[in-house]
Amino acid sequence: MSLVRVAPAADATWRQAVRIGPLMARTDGSGAVPIGVLDGPVAALGPERLAAAVEPVPGDPRAVSGPGRDSAALRHGTAVAGVLGAARGSGAPGVCPGCPLLMRSVFTEDRFWTSAAELARGIDACRLHGARLINISAGFVTQSEAAPELTEALDLADRHGVVVVAAGGQRGRVASSPLTSHPAVLPVVPGDLAGRPLPRADLSPSAGRRGLLAPGAPLPSLAPDGGLQEFGGSSLAAALVTGVLALAWSLAPGLPSGRLLWAARAASRPRRRLVPPLLDARRLLEELI
Repeated sequence: MSLVRVAPAADATWRQAVRIGPLMARTDGSGAVPIGVLDGPVAALGPERLAAAVEPVPGDPRAVSGPGRDSAALRHGTAVAGVLGAARGSGAPGVCPGCPLLMRSVFTEDRFWTSAAELARGIDACRLHGARLINISAGFVTQSEAAPELTEALDLADRHGVVVVAAGGQRGRVASSPLTSHPAVLPVVPGDLAGRPLPRADLSPSAGRRGLLAPGAPLPSLAPDGGLQEFGGSSLAAALVTGVLALAWSLAPGLPSGRLLWAARAASRPRRRLVPPLLDARRLLEELI
């Protein structure tokens, strides 16, 4: 992930790479498809910047931050929110501003790490609060933190039709985590616009079999002061995939989650052992209509 101040830029190349134009032209997203966001807190920006309705998940007073605050976690959470819910034309991606964002803060002030137990609590809270999708951009400090409650929370999300999208990480390893290896999770690998993994992207058999690749080269997204900041890596890639799925689901909110995931994976080819295919929003739309 990257968080560096930049000037506004109008760059449509990522849209062309994943062929999202027809889908974005059909819908801004639907209130029937709330997205749970397990990340840092989000800055309380006005609707002219962050158009999506933002609601803290009950029990998390840190999820929405007032004016004047700043931290690495706040910048990260606000950037993810900007990828999903920024007003179109703001300079940030704003993939699905019509979908409500249910924010749950799982990071400390200065780190993008959390525990499996905290993720499990966040997944449960978002599911119980009505999330249809959950976007996760977090890693564990160690593999031993794979507490049984995380597996149970993911099992419950799957049984209740909640789609979990998780950033695959970027430490340059061939390895999966207890999160991305769960069969109900859609792992996302950051790549370039031609569908090649970024140099430090984590790869795994789980990602190759069930995941997707999405652009991870830095893009402008929202910053806590209402301006723009540069944001990239696996966190960007995961949020782009979540946004595309939310848009597609908004056109058919009664569609079972399994059918949505099948269409997303079937629309993106070819599959390789460790490297997933590039997200193809146009073919996903064609699969669903």
